Amino acid sequence: MAKRALLPVPTAQDASAAVPPTAAAPPVSGVTAHRAPDDTRAGDVLVRIRGAVPSLQPAEKRVAAAILSDPAGAARLSSTALAGQAETSVTTVMRFCRTIGLRNYPHLRVALAGAAAREDAQSADRLRASGDISEADTLAQVVDKIVYNEARALEETGANLDLDTLELAVRAISQARRIDIFGIGASGFVGQDLHQKLHRIGLMAFIWTDAHAALTAAALLGKNDVAVGISHSGATVDTVDPLEAAAERGATTIALTNFAGSLLTRSADLVLTTAVREMPLRSGSTASRIAQLAVVDCLFVGIAQRSYDRATAALAQTYGVVHQRRSHPHPGRRASAEDH
Repeated sequence: MAKRALLPVPTAQDASAAVPPTAAAPPVSGVTAHRAPDDTRAGDVLVRIRGAVPSLQPAEKRVAAAILSDPAGAARLSSTALAGQAETSVTTVMRFCRTIGLRNYPHLRVALAGAAAREDAQSADRLRASGDISEADTLAQVVDKIVYNEARALEETGANLDLDTLELAVRAISQARRIDIFGIGASGFVGQDLHQKLHRIGLMAFIWTDAHAALTAAALLGKNDVAVGISHSGATVDTVDPLEAAAERGATTIALTNFAGSLLTRSADLVLTTAVREMPLRSGSTASRIAQLAVVDCLFVGIAQRSYDRATAALAQTYGVVHQRRSHPHPGRRASAEDH
């Protein structure tokens, strides 16, 4: 399925307008399909390359692999030398630059040099805490590796989160008649967190972690609705299919994934990306969940800000009804003074 048009970037007036959760609002229309290359974000080039890998052509993947294996070394190579190392052509190297959002090869070399310098500055931490968790690691090493990888995931996700896209997602959800969230496994837990947050401020939100239930829910969506698909890999069929079904019915679709070029994004109007490095064992999967939850928090707070008084009142009310509960005495036991 071809990638759908993105929504228009809001003006400052749009961003400051408060829309009550229950207010009816027209759907946000799409006008443009792709962003122009953005050299201003070249400092995040390694994150961008990792995120683009699933959507690259085989020859471009070899270019990416050559760069990621030694960013500092790649920064010193000519385009011809890099093409030779990747066993491809200079034309492919140039196409790779445009694919990751850089105008030409000199821009790539500058970006790689900067990224390599930052990696070297963190080398002490990386040597101590990088790598997968092994059975020989002490508990202290396990803690170091998990905390290091989760901290890196949060830092790089925050640095690379597209604020224009985030604002559009905030506006779309704030205006939606209903919001349906699709996620399986660990991503389903993240979806439940988003659902609970939206529900607490009075939005009509639903979470679907079963493939059949997700598809039947998506079949009932329309142009006033929003569908959110959450998948770290962006390749989970049970999430991809309902998001595509929602798109076909005119709902505004949002993808939360680690890979901007993944299958999930093809049906998405808006793509929110995390920046988590792949890890073979649990340190990688925990980091992906933490990064997804951070994006969910950013999304939720942005939504709550648009109707600040109503949202804070709803949060206080829902908090109070839970924390003011009284414990019930055991059947047959006379209530004591402590029960009151």
